[in-house]
Amino acid sequence: MANRSENSLRCSISKTTNGGIMFLIATFAGMVIGFLLGTSFPSLSLIKMNFPSSILPSVNTIYVEVEKQDISSRSPSKGLSSSDASSHKIWVPSNPRGAEMLPPSFVAAESDLYLRRLWGLPKDDLPEVKPKYLVAFTVAYEQRKNIDDCIKKFSDNFTIVLFHYDGRTSEYDEFEWSRRAIHVSVPKQTKWWYAKRFLHPDIIAPYEYIFIWDEDLGVENFDAEEYIKIVKKHGLEISQPAVESRKKITWRITKRIPGIEVHKEIKEWAPGHCKDPHLPPCAGFIEIMAPVFTRDSWRCVWHMLQNDLVHGWGLDFALRKCVEPAHEKIGVVDSQWIIHQKIPSLAAQGTPQDGKSAFQGVRERCHLEWTIFEKRMSRSEKKYLKEIASASSNSTLN
Repeated sequence: MANRSENSLRCSISKTTNGGIMFLIATFAGMVIGFLLGTSFPSLSLIKMNFPSSILPSVNTIYVEVEKQDISSRSPSKGLSSSDASSHKIWVPSNPRGAEMLPPSFVAAESDLYLRRLWGLPKDDLPEVKPKYLVAFTVAYEQRKNIDDCIKKFSDNFTIVLFHYDGRTSEYDEFEWSRRAIHVSVPKQTKWWYAKRFLHPDIIAPYEYIFIWDEDLGVENFDAEEYIKIVKKHGLEISQPAVESRKKITWRITKRIPGIEVHKEIKEWAPGHCKDPHLPPCAGFIEIMAPVFTRDSWRCVWHMLQNDLVHGWGLDFALRKCVEPAHEKIGVVDSQWIIHQKIPSLAAQGTPQDGKSAFQGVRERCHLEWTIFEKRMSRSEKKYLKEIASASSNSTLN
């Protein structure tokens, strides 16, 4: 009986010992296999998903791609160290196109034309009161006296930009104001060519009003600060000073009406001229010689400018598409008026060919561009309306 008990005890001890050894072997093998599998897998990467802004309009989502990280080396209370930050990749779909990999608070999406120093602290570069408005003239040196008279009508509240189509810039050093002006010189180009390329809305974002003027304007009866007060008072988004001229005025709505501050429409002066009293050329209309835009209206107009159509003809009839209602927000300021001298100096920059003078060649190009502009706008509107109708029809069927 005793022998049977001893044999049973030995058997139990033997089984326990063998089970423990097998458990240790299995545990060690599992650790080795787990280590090998862990090192062979690529780093964890979160999927980047771009949602349309229409779906998440107010969400500024940041997607972070985590590469190899030593999680055990970080304390939860300390967050990310500088070395940790370098191992993260940022993706912000709401950032401007091309800047999605930058942190949102670092992105500088807009700029300005403020002049800065090459020394000292950046915060001390600018005066306490920065220019709030911008005026741009497209000029030739022959008109320097006229330009000097014009610029003296604009206070230090204005950033001055001169676009030189004759290539002569340094000669303007004779004028004191030239040192604070921005000079851009490309020969034989128009103001709308310049405006499209150098007055992008994001570049001139700080300016409340943008004046884009010709060089042949008499300003004896004009004051820029008073002009801005009036357009603010009357809620004009797009405007121009009223015009007087020794020569015929092309569009009657631009002609000065003495004794009033502003007019926004005129009565039909001949049968058939005003098909609609709220549409150009009897309302919602200014000329392109001396336009003044608010910051918001200029953003729309800039996108309307066509890269290949440099004279701007036809633009005046389309400006109404950028403000609503146009017959109330586009107007002519009568109490601050200019004289259009009609000096065709830019037209003289053309090249005579095929028996046509330089002036004639430029004028034909102007008329051609007007036709192209109108046709292009009409086709684009019809295409858009057709697409909207088709989309609406499909949604109804579904």
